[in-house]
Amino acid sequence: MVMGEAMMVAGLGCTKDTRAMVVLAVLDTALEAHGLTRDGLALLSTVPGKSDEPGLIEAAEILGIPLAVPSDAQLKAADAGGLTRSDASLAATGLGSASEAAALASCGADARLLGPRLVQDGVTCALAVRGVD
Repeated sequence: MVMGEAMMVAGLGCTKDTRAMVVLAVLDTALEAHGLTRDGLALLSTVPGKSDEPGLIEAAEILGIPLAVPSDAQLKAADAGGLTRSDASLAATGLGSASEAAALASCGADARLLGPRLVQDGVTCALAVRGVD
């Protein structure tokens, strides 16, 4: 993506061995809540500890977009822009919301969350955008 170009990223987390179809169903619910579709997604994003999660990898493959994994430093910096805090996320990742931080970190400078993360069926999903009013 070219800097300054409009972009949307879905930050995702899930419990171990969550199937791709469950990930995609939660993603669709989050998108629909904002009147959006999968077509606008540039990336899926997750934290390093979930980078090898088969359901996340397969979901990205189905969508035909990359699964980004920001660095710990990028995630910590982005976490300050999160809208929610989870004790489970703090314990597992040191981040108030791993999905929100992943979305913001991968979306880049001037990214903003469309709303708080969605938690459903063992999946967390947060949507970040930049270059969109």
